[in-house]
Amino acid sequence: MLDTLIIGGGPAGLTAGIYLMRAGLTCALYEKQFLGGQAATTNWIENYPGFAEGIGGPELSMSMGEQAQKLGLDIRYDEIHQVVLTPEKKAVYIAGTEVEARSVILCMGATPRPLGVAEEERLRGRGVSYCATCDGAFYKGKDVCVVGGGNTAAEDALYLARFARRVTVVHRRDAFRAARLMVERMQRTPNIEILFDSVVESISGSEKLESIAVKNLKTGLTRPLAMDGLFIAVGMEPQTALLGSQLTLEGGYIKAGEDTRTSVPLVYAAGDIRTKPLRQVVCAASDGAVAAAMAQIDLDNLA
Repeated sequence: MLDTLIIGGGPAGLTAGIYLMRAGLTCALYEKQFLGGQAATTNWIENYPGFAEGIGGPELSMSMGEQAQKLGLDIRYDEIHQVVLTPEKKAVYIAGTEVEARSVILCMGATPRPLGVAEEERLRGRGVSYCATCDGAFYKGKDVCVVGGGNTAAEDALYLARFARRVTVVHRRDAFRAARLMVERMQRTPNIEILFDSVVESISGSEKLESIAVKNLKTGLTRPLAMDGLFIAVGMEPQTALLGSQLTLEGGYIKAGEDTRTSVPLVYAAGDIRTKPLRQVVCAASDGAVAAAMAQIDLDNLA
């Protein structure tokens, strides 16, 4: 019986682990892929405090993991198949094995939302990508498209402009949601072209992506564009399917306030998976620290 079980090894989960280890609680963190979450796939992070020149996402993630392990955090790379979260019992199941804990911190994060056009899934990994920093280097000297209007789309476009011959940014509105500084950088980058009021209506290719069709929502006109790569950045989907109806959700995200407490006692939601106005690495780390502190307080009150 652990004091706390953390599900998810992104900045929220790792920070929670660091704080719990320092508090002297028994804890294990479960991660099914790699440490760092979305931060680990971000090429360069400029807004995390303490790094005046910025820091690579993989580097920051690795440092967080090393710090947590140095403090004694038990990191287990397994996929959880079932979760039980009730006031009376908290447990996870991995390949039939039950692991119980007195409290649980949920940090499963969110994953990229698909565009939803035909052939998208078939061409995934063959020209269709959701991670510019993962796949951008494959498109050196080629033509690529980024779909979206937020910070992720802007960051992807700027990153891809280092490699690609031409970057076309397609956004359904007439203005970006991205930070003004990033928008200005895109506008100053000579090999970035921006198509406002437009959507990618279809994609095509036999063995790999060959072209896309872009429709202007104001004129109704559709034009084909030869394209080697399509990078989709149209939002995130919270990874809450594992929870079923055990917790109160809001828009798919776990409903939890700034204290990270959920609708079930001794269950906390930290990072991108919870309802919040801003999803950034620094916010996830803050959530992890708060969740660990709340877990410690609530467990002490049970003693």
